[in-house]
Amino acid sequence: MDTQMPEASGFEHLTVTTPGLATHVAVTGRSDGDPVVMLHGFPQHWWQWRAIAPALGERYRVYCPDMRGSGWTVAEHPGIARETCMHDLVAVLAALGLDRVRLVCHDIGAVIGMQFAYTHPDRVEAFVMLSVPPPFMSFSPKMMSGLRHLPPLVMHRPGASLAGLFDPAHVARPLPPGTVEAYLAPMQIPAIDAAVREQTRGMILPELMRISRGVYKKQRMHPPTLCVFGRLDRPWTEDLVRRLSGDLSRYADRFEFAFVDGAAHYMTDDAPEAVTDLVLEHFVGAEAAA
Repeated sequence: MDTQMPEASGFEHLTVTTPGLATHVAVTGRSDGDPVVMLHGFPQHWWQWRAIAPALGERYRVYCPDMRGSGWTVAEHPGIARETCMHDLVAVLAALGLDRVRLVCHDIGAVIGMQFAYTHPDRVEAFVMLSVPPPFMSFSPKMMSGLRHLPPLVMHRPGASLAGLFDPAHVARPLPPGTVEAYLAPMQIPAIDAAVREQTRGMILPELMRISRGVYKKQRMHPPTLCVFGRLDRPWTEDLVRRLSGDLSRYADRFEFAFVDGAAHYMTDDAPEAVTDLVLEHFVGAEAAA
């Protein structure tokens, strides 16, 4: 395996320089389209959106950044605190001149997108979060199997393979070896490999503690939000998710769920067309309601 960037048709590649960070951004779509920002999951990068971004690009201008500690983005310092990546996103959007965007975010990217949507609601036209429960969900022991991947990441050893994350518990069908290799290629870069523990300890665990304490039950999500799960993504069954979320109107202006057949956690690989259709439907609905 090497660190060569995988190829995908229709993208151009930018480096956006902000204080302490050189962010790689893959861009596709209409030059006159309204902006969509797609934040990848873990341990992925911009290439996660190779099938979905060009489809959205028929209507929008689509930006796919590699967040700090991922892909081909280079940071001067390794530390990652709870809101570091959210502040990075703010800086990148300012550098790109994007005042108001639509967000599509998966996994760890959904955490960053959620932070941004709560902190800067006036800058989010619509928000789609994939494979991550809403932050106002009540905490339950039944959720614990959905967090089983975290202890190994907290104790991640340099050079240890992350291929096990793409196991049958997280994908509906085995990913081709070349796909897994493409996702994990940046892990050959020592700084990216070291960021595994930084992200987990500095951002994910503190955010989980806030969720378990009910912090987000006291806040309100204003942008129209769609939360999507694969039906094979355990333990996030429709019954559990809806029951633990309670009355959505208490916590959000407009919040909806969708569930994708034949998809697990890595739904953008399992069912990219279904994800694309849901995103477009949500965006068009938000535009109509505005």
